[in-house]
Amino acid sequence: MSTILLVDDEPQILEILSSYLQKEGYHVLTAQTGKEAVEMATTISLTCIILDLMLPDLSGEEVCVQIRKESRVPILMLTAKSGEADRIRGLTIGADDYLIKPFSPRELVARVRAVMRRAGDYSTLSDFVEVGDLTISMNEKRVTKNGVALEVTPNEYRLLTTLVRYPGRTWGREELVREVMGFDFEGYDRTIDTHIKNLRQKIEADPKQPEYIKTVYGLGYRFDDPMKK
Repeated sequence: MSTILLVDDEPQILEILSSYLQKEGYHVLTAQTGKEAVEMATTISLTCIILDLMLPDLSGEEVCVQIRKESRVPILMLTAKSGEADRIRGLTIGADDYLIKPFSPRELVARVRAVMRRAGDYSTLSDFVEVGDLTISMNEKRVTKNGVALEVTPNEYRLLTTLVRYPGRTWGREELVREVMGFDFEGYDRTIDTHIKNLRQKIEADPKQPEYIKTVYGLGYRFDDPMKK
């Protein structure tokens, strides 16, 4: 049974959403503070976290950052903020998806299923992929460069593994949005540019002259293996 951590400081919302998720077959744990959420997320095996941004002690963004230091569990953020900048910031720090209030419980369940499905899609590749000085551990969902572990967000990890699976292929932004964030993502396709920029900062020796992730002007991006040139 999938275990979901639901984080919100309003008891009524916790009760309603917990009841609905339980009817769908999920095991639901709840937390009302950010500190409690971080502790549970780093000590309990979870399948997904539903995280409200407005918490009494820590912001949802702070909670997300702390969880990402220890875990790659999918995180669905709940927010009243609908601005593009807010969504991009959330995705950049490690959220897998955003759900803007008000929303229906049915939409919440659909989003939860989508983020968990996308997280599972990348567990079927070979255990290890080595490209240049990069090593990707599929079982651990971990990326290392010259043996040093890199702190990549779940979206950055999915973006990298998508590109690595098809070296030399040019991907359009909309294609990468579908692969990384799913068909139901409602954001702007330029969000991918933000993820590419952040990923280059982590994997490239010189992000301004990338060896791995190349820009194909007017089309999108492709992944090159510098050792095969």
